Amino acid sequence: MSTFKTYFIVVLSFICFSAAAQQGNRQKVFVVKDFGAVGDGKTDDAVAIQKAIDAAHAAGGGTVLFTAPFVYKASPITVKSNIELHLQGGSKLLANPDEKVYTKSAFRTNPGEGTIWIGGENVENFTISGNGEIDGNGISFMGAELEDSYELKPFNVLDPRPHVLTIIGGKNIRIRDVKIGNSAYWTVHLIGCDDVVISGITLLNSLKVRNSDGIDLDHSKNVRISDCYIESGDDCICLKNRREYEEFGVCENITVTNCTMTSRSCAIKIGSENMDTIRQVLIDNCIIKKSNRGVGIQHRDEGVVSDVIFSNMIIEGHLFSDVWWGKAEPIYITAYRRAKINHKDANWRFPKGATEGKVGVVKNIYFSNIKCSSENGVYVSAESQDKIQNIVFDNVDVFINKITNIQGGIYDRRPANVEGFVKGTTAGFYFDTVKKIVLRNCSVEWGDKKEAYFSNAIRSINVGSLERFGFSGTSAFPKTAPAIKQ
Repeated sequence: MSTFKTYFIVVLSFICFSAAAQQGNRQKVFVVKDFGAVGDGKTDDAVAIQKAIDAAHAAGGGTVLFTAPFVYKASPITVKSNIELHLQGGSKLLANPDEKVYTKSAFRTNPGEGTIWIGGENVENFTISGNGEIDGNGISFMGAELEDSYELKPFNVLDPRPHVLTIIGGKNIRIRDVKIGNSAYWTVHLIGCDDVVISGITLLNSLKVRNSDGIDLDHSKNVRISDCYIESGDDCICLKNRREYEEFGVCENITVTNCTMTSRSCAIKIGSENMDTIRQVLIDNCIIKKSNRGVGIQHRDEGVVSDVIFSNMIIEGHLFSDVWWGKAEPIYITAYRRAKINHKDANWRFPKGATEGKVGVVKNIYFSNIKCSSENGVYVSAESQDKIQNIVFDNVDVFINKITNIQGGIYDRRPANVEGFVKGTTAGFYFDTVKKIVLRNCSVEWGDKKEAYFSNAIRSINVGSLERFGFSGTSAFPKTAPAIKQ
């Protein structure tokens, strides 16, 4: 056989193989309209969508496609392994507003904290992508609208408000580019997941909806969040270890980069639920705008928080009403045992059989190159010195100015088994009952709108070791108060 003929046969074989591969790829796209979805925003398309997901899974995997310009209203659906949900630009997946269709608790046998809309367990190789929208229809589940929040409707046992996306025990999870939000409860809840990438999403919840967290990483590992824009009434990004899912172990190896966030609670929070360990966390290159609290470690359970770095951030905060936890603290670390309260999920807040809890240690937390502007200062406080150890502030600048009509001079320790509010004065850095604090090249500056309760640049109470290097700043009123009060 000639060299030319051999070359021709090889090329022809490659072309045929490529065509077959492309045909195979086309066969792996499962268009939800082909399975009976109407897409008129009124018909419940859940059965059709589930058929498309099941067919893709049975075929060994594929893309479940939501075509534009259609709105697909749906009751709860279950996602499966090797599936990509792709929403074309202009398409929308909309939660059914009928509370009666939501029957599966988001927290197993704890029914008091919402239900599951889009969910899956032990899911591997699962992706959500596209320029379309996933809409939790959250306002439909709210009560009356108040000045800065919505009333929560009463319920008997099961709180029907749906979480938008709940993945339990997932591996290789990818969420990219989509717009997701308008949630009635948590938006993206990843429990016991390993190897997760969330990138380029726009997550928009109503700033008036309580419990409307953005992304909750619960017992999850090896998670990378980047290039996202998030607005949430509650926490934008929250790391935790809930007791209902304790078998999944620690939450660790988490990075958050290049994100912009706004929250009426805490933009980036660790806690308050942590019955295990949260460690090796890096938050970098983020902007927090108009938030009640910037970054916070709110430790209330027996677990440990360690080895966390916050760096290269701009934090802008201001006060909101007492409906929301926080009092405009740009940086906040507290360690107190959880409050004993009569709450809808109180039986799940403490270890099994216990009627009160204890609090573990927060240690080795680093803040570097952070610019804070708010109505309050940095707050670090614990029930005993050993509960907070080795907190380092390096090049952290705090600017305090009064910009709202809401009463300040308060730090918020809720939900703790002590008085919730610490009332008195506002300091640039307020440290109360801590083992070791390091301040390196930090500063405090006061704006033109000063309140009488504005006080010291540094207030230190019962601190084992407070090391200062290159600190600059005065008290709000230098003639009547010292810069540093110990």
